[in-house]
Amino acid sequence: MQAVLTRPSRSHLRVTYAALAAALVGLIVVFYARETVGWWPPVAFGLGPDLALLLGLGGGLQRGQLHPRAVPLYNLLHRFWGPLGLGGASLAFGLAPAWTVGALAWGVHVAVDRAVGYGLRTRDGFQRS
Repeated sequence: MQAVLTRPSRSHLRVTYAALAAALVGLIVVFYARETVGWWPPVAFGLGPDLALLLGLGGGLQRGQLHPRAVPLYNLLHRFWGPLGLGGASLAFGLAPAWTVGALAWGVHVAVDRAVGYGLRTRDGFQRS
């Protein structure tokens, strides 16, 4: 008998991303309970990835389209390897806990975006299907 691999459905992926976001928020709470961390890491890293949207504003765009000049930065900031790299470097090099919290908040941002259906963009600035 051969095992058949199937792609998870979109709804399963969304639930998985929502669970990941909840777990990351839980880790942020743990860090705040154990360490002195200011308010700036979750704000800066939680909202920061969407600053690429400001670069993507412009006239002549269709509804939901991001200006193509902003797509590389948007896609760069909306991948999980960014927060993973920052979190790994923070832990490996003993950086202040604020950087670890920042990495977690960045991960929450990406996971929530995926959970609600936002993903990476095509070259033309539209959501990938």
